[in-house]
Amino acid sequence: MSKPISDYALIGDTHSCALIARDGSIDWLCWPRHDSPALFLKLLDDEQGGACSVAFDGLTGTARRYVPDTNVLETTFTTATGRGRLFDLMPVNPPSPEPDEGPDGEGESRLIRLLTCESGHISGRFVVRPTFDYARRPCTPIVEDASVLFEAGDWRLRVNAFPHPGLAGDEAEIRFSLAEGQTAYLVLTHGEDQEEACIEDFAGAQRRLETTVSYWRRWSARSTYRGAYRDAVMRSALCLKLLTYSPSGGIVAAATAGLPEAVPGDRNYDYRFAWMRDASFTITAFVMLGYVREASEFLRFLRERDGTYGRETRLMYGVSDGMPPEEELDHLAGWNGVRPVMIGNIAAGQDQHDIYGELLRALCVFLEAVDYNPPEKVNDRLPEVLDNLTARAIRHRHDADNGIWELRTGPRQQVHTKAMIWVALTDAARIARNIAGVPEEKIAAWERIAAEVRAEYLEKGWNAQKQAYVGAYDAHHLDAAVLRVALFGALDPGDPRTRSTLAAIERELGAGDLIYRYRMDDGLKGDEGTFTACAFWRVGCLALDGRTEEAKAVFERLLARGNDVGLFAEEIDPATGEQRGNTPQGFSHMALINAALRLEASIARFGLAGPSDAIQSRAAE
Repeated sequence: MSKPISDYALIGDTHSCALIARDGSIDWLCWPRHDSPALFLKLLDDEQGGACSVAFDGLTGTARRYVPDTNVLETTFTTATGRGRLFDLMPVNPPSPEPDEGPDGEGESRLIRLLTCESGHISGRFVVRPTFDYARRPCTPIVEDASVLFEAGDWRLRVNAFPHPGLAGDEAEIRFSLAEGQTAYLVLTHGEDQEEACIEDFAGAQRRLETTVSYWRRWSARSTYRGAYRDAVMRSALCLKLLTYSPSGGIVAAATAGLPEAVPGDRNYDYRFAWMRDASFTITAFVMLGYVREASEFLRFLRERDGTYGRETRLMYGVSDGMPPEEELDHLAGWNGVRPVMIGNIAAGQDQHDIYGELLRALCVFLEAVDYNPPEKVNDRLPEVLDNLTARAIRHRHDADNGIWELRTGPRQQVHTKAMIWVALTDAARIARNIAGVPEEKIAAWERIAAEVRAEYLEKGWNAQKQAYVGAYDAHHLDAAVLRVALFGALDPGDPRTRSTLAAIERELGAGDLIYRYRMDDGLKGDEGTFTACAFWRVGCLALDGRTEEAKAVFERLLARGNDVGLFAEEIDPATGEQRGNTPQGFSHMALINAALRLEASIARFGLAGPSDAIQSRAAE
């Protein structure tokens, strides 16, 4: 029986991530990158998947939290004889001085676990069993001096610890018995070839804990957010930072692959890649919190991958290399037996033309945050960037596509896509009026075509029978992506038709505070959960329409649906409240951040208002 998806906390070093369960077991780890083959994957196969677990004698309870303003996990284990505190971290070493461009911290491909007995006496053991290449590459561990080395071809994992590790079959085992004030430590190092590269004493491990805590606290201190939801917003920001790949500036959609969106079902995808849409929305969230550097780094990623931010703009990218083919790992049982387990992602070849709007909105927000005075490498070819992106948006304005949900049932004339093409052209014109080098007649042409696009989707996207904007032209299905259209300004949140659309979505796609993204046959098996980001989009729409009292209540109830350390997966099962899909999901956390910012801005504008108060307030403006 697999552990609940909500059991997992995340640590990382902006190169790769690890998922740690409430019981202290590291059940997912890819090294040296987010998209590398997993060497711990108990998450996806309870028997075949390796892990780094900890077991205490006489355990009676656990509690955990993140060290405030960091991505260092602190878990307290209470036993019949004492209490121990375990710190889990992946070291980050900030360069000095911090460069203008490039990684703001260097990882070590290392994971450290520091256990201290705080009272009484505690005993137990750590067990390390890697299963390289998604459990496809067997290995035999050997003892080398005071460490254990696991090696399988090019894959290497060294285990250093105190007390020293020993072998128990194909596992490394570290038995500890600690009195108050005594400490044990475990260090996992990936890929190193020299013994001196290891951490061989407690002082080295403790020093990295202090350095890593300092790195994360300095990063958190750069936030400009001072609102009422700081804990949730900063946890989301810290999570998004962990999903970056600092060497390239890419941002992955989630830390995991193969976790199911439907139980049972076949919706088990790999999200360890950089989606243009997700990453662009992340940029907006970062910029609104004052993290302009992270936005600039993603633009670096695009510049280095695609030349001029859009000459060959694609839906998704590998964080460093090209996209791998989609592949089924048919030897793995899957989370709770839900198969198939997929790696790679075939959706990389789909047409999704909303991405031009996503990127141009992110670029617009970034440029306004720096008063149109960005770093030279961002600024030097902006007219060409605008030409490239607007030309592609215009070329595809009449084309059907697979849409934001990556439907595998064939292209449609998606309302969300058309609205995002309007966003692309409108924001390009807005940028062009604030920089040199773009002729006025070109800007006017973009604005003219944008107006035509808007008139078209307002007419063809409206369904009189539903009294709502629907998901596609000549369709009858509702689509929660239309809520996002209002957040981008492509629909007026206070317009009666937009209000009617929200009411229809709440009625047909709603499950209390939760929202399904759609309810139609999509060619896949099983019933997926509600989509977490959609629930936060609803909060934003309520807030923008001045219904701040309702938006605030919904938002705070949604925050309570996160797990014990404030993390959200992609979806929530409305019947059980359990999280579903890959975790933690960047889209969920960026939607949380943007909902918090919109809510607080709307409260400042309207006060705490109900529906009738909001309508009167808007009428008076």
